[in-house]
Amino acid sequence: MVSNHKILVIDDEPKIRRFIEIALNTQSYDVFLAETGLKGIQIMIEKTPDLVILDLGLPDMDGYEVLKEIRKWSVIPIIVLSARPDENQKVLLLDAGANDYVTKPFNIQELFARIRVAIRNRPITIDVPQVFNDGYLYINVAEHIVKINNIVISLTKKEFQLLAFLLKSEGQIVEQADIIRELWGNTHTEDTHYLRILTKKLRDKIGDHASTPKYITTISGVGLRFEKL
Repeated sequence: MVSNHKILVIDDEPKIRRFIEIALNTQSYDVFLAETGLKGIQIMIEKTPDLVILDLGLPDMDGYEVLKEIRKWSVIPIIVLSARPDENQKVLLLDAGANDYVTKPFNIQELFARIRVAIRNRPITIDVPQVFNDGYLYINVAEHIVKINNIVISLTKKEFQLLAFLLKSEGQIVEQADIIRELWGNTHTEDTHYLRILTKKLRDKIGDHASTPKYITTISGVGLRFEKL
């Protein structure tokens, strides 16, 4: 059996980690292990795996928070493992971006099948964290850091989401409807004034100007573009 796929397992239980690692190795997966949420995110950034198996009960942060953090910059398939057979929790996690939910104890063959489905259905291109640095403006999407002249500036959640979303498509026009849908959901696609106000606030904070843009260019009636270096 040949597989070049890489799987990251984030679970604080050594026996579970080892069991899953051995099982996945029999299927020729390359396996990375993390016992905390922070270490899992770091490995995710460094190794760019093809799929994440995520436990909810982590010692440093809840698995739900890890899921939300990864979903800010990646569409990698995520299968949640949980000893909590709570339907409301399951719905919450799936709505937050989990691709599947498996309750402990689980059948390993079923987990294999769910992994195969998730990898088969994953997007062709997996988004990865980006860092932008032109000497004046520094953006680290994964760490949620924005600096001007090496001084950290404070952005609201929506301001950062807009900046990261535009940076992900650096040099390309992002249609305003797609931006609004990403930031506010499908029910606000006609509320273009939301985007105008947010864009102005973001420009003010990063020292950009609508009339002479260096970073964020408005294409009238179409959308926005983050300019390439």
